[in-house]
Amino acid sequence: MKNFKFKIYDNSYSVKIVSHEDNLINLEVNGTSYEVEMKAEVKKSKTPVLVRSAAKAPATPVKVNPGSSKTKILAPIPGIVVSIDVKVGDVIKVNDRLLVLDAMKMENQIAAEKAGTVTAVLIKPGQQVLQSEVLIELS
Repeated sequence: MKNFKFKIYDNSYSVKIVSHEDNLINLEVNGTSYEVEMKAEVKKSKTPVLVRSAAKAPATPVKVNPGSSKTKILAPIPGIVVSIDVKVGDVIKVNDRLLVLDAMKMENQIAAEKAGTVTAVLIKPGQQVLQSEVLIELS
């Protein structure tokens, strides 16, 4: 395991720790084997163990106005709009790419979760948006 060199009263000692389990240590001093029992108890790590409970149910997306016939596409994270792939009047399907949002030097593609027609584009390329800001409206 580990090798040590000691000098005590001009005598040199080469110590090799062979094994260490709980309070018992097997070591060799200048080639002679010894088994040593430590008096003090070996301290255990004080690092707490993190235990997380399982999630009860997956989080459901927040609907801005569930009774409305319009669907609002919200910014999932703050960032800068790189490009917009739709315009007012476009008919889109589920998973069609609507825009690209740059956040922390990563481009995130925002896709449609619902089919519909684009009724409003409330952003423009280069614009900075905040989390949960309305980007596009669908009907």
